[in-house]
Amino acid sequence: MTVKKIIPCLDFKNNQVVKGEQFTNLKAVGDPLELAKRYDKEGADELVLLDISASATNEGRETFFSYVKRITKAITIPLTVGGGIKSIEDIERALDNGASKVSLNSGALKKPVLIDEAVAKFGSDKIVVAIDAIQQENSWLVVTNGGTKTTNLDVISWAKEVEKRGAGSLLVTSKDFDGQKSGYDLKLISALKEKITIPLIASGGAGSLEDLKDGVKAGADAVLAASIFHYSE
Repeated sequence: MTVKKIIPCLDFKNNQVVKGEQFTNLKAVGDPLELAKRYDKEGADELVLLDISASATNEGRETFFSYVKRITKAITIPLTVGGGIKSIEDIERALDNGASKVSLNSGALKKPVLIDEAVAKFGSDKIVVAIDAIQQENSWLVVTNGGTKTTNLDVISWAKEVEKRGAGSLLVTSKDFDGQKSGYDLKLISALKEKITIPLIASGGAGSLEDLKDGVKAGADAVLAASIFHYSE
């Protein structure tokens, strides 16, 4: 089976790309600009850049958006920007700095109508909603605050609401599988695809080319990964 889209993910913190396991134990991987240029050259379909220290300082945000601008000028593929996007102004700023799409996560959870407002102003094709998920017996719950807080919100229910509000695509990361390099949460992908029709981007756990293929077989329209690319031999 052909993989539809391959999307490397760059987690941005302290001017570096970092990677961890299950959202913790973060280690520096390399320079954001150099990695973005490398993945573009190597044939990635798109890139995602997430500011995982988004709420730290205003100075940090300035630096992040300066990287967004530099990266989008240096690559030829679409860049989705996320992390700390809480308002229409934040979305506008990301797009003004060259982002092709913007990813909402906690901002949409705290204010779901932000999705409606963003879609009305910028179009659904510009708006991605990211969901971080953790398994609880036979279901999944939404986690926030970098995976440190588990909500009572069911992932499937939230995904359906996100679609109803007009989001163009859904980026779902399994906290349980993140950084484990043992494959995606295929049950989660399949469960979501039974309930939503918008494009689904699978994230969390890919460690091999077969894992990427399995993600697509389970129903993902695109596969996002970090470790498999950052640590390739």
